[in-house]
Amino acid sequence: MRVSLYVVVGGFALLTGCQTLDNHQVTKPEAETVTTENTVPQYYLATEPESAQITDVWERIRQGMQLPVPDKKLVNYYRDWYIKNPKHLEVISERAAPYMYLIVEELEKRHLPIEIALLPIIESAFDPSASSASAASGLWQFTTPMASHFGLEMNWWYDGRRDVPASTVAALDMLEYLYDKTNNNWLYAIAAYNSGESRVLNAIKRNEDKGLKTDFWSLDLPKETERYVPQLLALAEVIKHADEYGITLAPIENSPSIEVVDIDSQIDLAMAAGLANMTTHELLKLNPGYNRWATAPTGPHTLVLPIDKSEEFKKALAETESEARVSWLRYTIKSGDSIGAIAKKHHTTVNAIRAANGMKSNNIVAGRHLIIPVSADDKQLYAMSTSQKLPKKAATSTSGNKLTYQVKSGDTLWQIAQNHKVSVKQLTAWNHLSKDSKLQMGQKLTIVAPPTQAEVEQIRTVSYKVKSGDSLARIASKFKVTVAELLEWNSLTSSQYIQPGQVLKLVVDESNLNA
Repeated sequence: MRVSLYVVVGGFALLTGCQTLDNHQVTKPEAETVTTENTVPQYYLATEPESAQITDVWERIRQGMQLPVPDKKLVNYYRDWYIKNPKHLEVISERAAPYMYLIVEELEKRHLPIEIALLPIIESAFDPSASSASAASGLWQFTTPMASHFGLEMNWWYDGRRDVPASTVAALDMLEYLYDKTNNNWLYAIAAYNSGESRVLNAIKRNEDKGLKTDFWSLDLPKETERYVPQLLALAEVIKHADEYGITLAPIENSPSIEVVDIDSQIDLAMAAGLANMTTHELLKLNPGYNRWATAPTGPHTLVLPIDKSEEFKKALAETESEARVSWLRYTIKSGDSIGAIAKKHHTTVNAIRAANGMKSNNIVAGRHLIIPVSADDKQLYAMSTSQKLPKKAATSTSGNKLTYQVKSGDTLWQIAQNHKVSVKQLTAWNHLSKDSKLQMGQKLTIVAPPTQAEVEQIRTVSYKVKSGDSLARIASKFKVTVAELLEWNSLTSSQYIQPGQVLKLVVDESNLNA
């Protein structure tokens, strides 16, 4: 898991990935209480930028900024930090490129402060796969309870916290709710996003009871939250005056760069990549919400694709029958087999096997056959744990047997990688190439044959007895799995508490634990 990053300078901490919401203090919002049009200050409604005339999204953000930036010690500190470390924002601005237009569009549609588009810089450094020590995940750093509360799905196949379009909608829903619950004050709402609404409301009440000021700057809040809001305001100030401060932000065209395509059925991600004329790695990078080799059997059935690939994909998809979008294996049940072991061996779930075979129970009989959905691509591309992505390790892997391949007429890196069950990233790393390198007929390439499945993963099921002070997040972190996986393996819900002495089942990868 990715731990929250704190860059410590002069006794202060620069926060990234820092959401620590009070999971038990948010009550479910009622639809009639959230009326954005009535609660947004009029100056937001009156000063919308003429976005159609703007060519760069950063300029669109600058023109839409409205939150006052006060002369405060922490605001000045963070402003100075960003100015002294220009590379930080330069790198993050490149990472934000695929998503920033989408976020700004959603903010303007809801008439919300444009500065909110900068929150993912603080929360996750615009990394959709980011995870924190507090078990928060994704661009907006949702914890599991908060994600469920605001409608994000999480299961063995899919984690909506890492789905950028879905999590953006959920994050803005949450911020609208917090704005409504915190006296229509955006500084309160942003603080509550970090620490929970109850902490902010209790701090306001304490000051009221003492006859003290109740503006954000006068509240006694957790140190992290006291720095969180100033950091956002400082960031807005630096983005607004980036040229003056000598900071170069990667240009982001003021038009869609990605499209969410509805597929309407489960699909193997390797097949989807081929239909879009992309590598599997490129597709997974835009769709980090998918944990496995395919989209979830019961949905969501959507993919994020580059805008220039979407039409090609839709045409190819229309020519592919739903039944052909996932590969199937006919498996003969052996004596001693269990449906759980079969599912684990083939990187799928018990429910998926049962659904494919019309089974009403987990009972199986030796000698009979099962139809099993399987990946069409190298299973090294898909991790058993959402926190351990094998593609990141694969590029430097040198295990396995080396072979030399001579390039033929018409060969591409993608085709060669597919034929040898490796990734383009591996192939380019082994041969010191870039993904855009042009191949020459007769050129020799080094290929490392993939290690055996036994070498890739050493998966086993273990039992763990809950100790006093344990939490699902702590246990998940210890065994390098996710809370969502723990919930599924033990038929638990996010609202259930675990008790000392309770025995939990875990499916662990021993190679991860020994790493």
